[in-house]
Amino acid sequence: MDWAQLFSVALGAILVNNFIVAQFLGICPFMGVSKKVETASGMGLAVIFVMGLASAICWPINQFILVPMGLTFMQTVTYILVIAALVQFIEMFLKKSMPSLYEALGVYLPLITTNCAVLGVVLQNTQNSYDFITSVVYGVTGGIGFLLVIVIFASIRERMEFSDCPKAFEGFPIALMAAGLVALAFLGFSGLKVFG
Repeated sequence: MDWAQLFSVALGAILVNNFIVAQFLGICPFMGVSKKVETASGMGLAVIFVMGLASAICWPINQFILVPMGLTFMQTVTYILVIAALVQFIEMFLKKSMPSLYEALGVYLPLITTNCAVLGVVLQNTQNSYDFITSVVYGVTGGIGFLLVIVIFASIRERMEFSDCPKAFEGFPIALMAAGLVALAFLGFSGLKVFG
């Protein structure tokens, strides 16, 4: 794959085919961790790391073990096991080196294991038949897109705490409406052509 196609894949993962607002993957941590920008950015960075590493590890497992042995039906189970192991590693690392971030993420850190965006990136790498470099780029930039959207949404939610809205919309309903508006903003990127 040449640089232009690689750039198109990267830009598409960040803006056009964003996992949260275009593919609706990773909504649980998006709604749960987006109350503060610090927590949202920590979660986004952890997702970038897990997506990139999962893409780098799952590609050779698929190419050199599952496909040659005719075990492609085991891709999803294998990918889930790899993602679970990566999240355990990150959890141990954060607990030891950054306890404040570990405490801030709380229950949502183990939820990266079940974050469908992380599983979605490795499954899409397989379905799109990406090579190793493209898989890793797609994983990392998909995580960057996740980080971008969750930080934007967290900053909106922080400002909404001080806004005056009708009683019926307070809390989760206004957060859902704001999420819809963020998704509409990203809809403006659909149809974007990088190289014609």
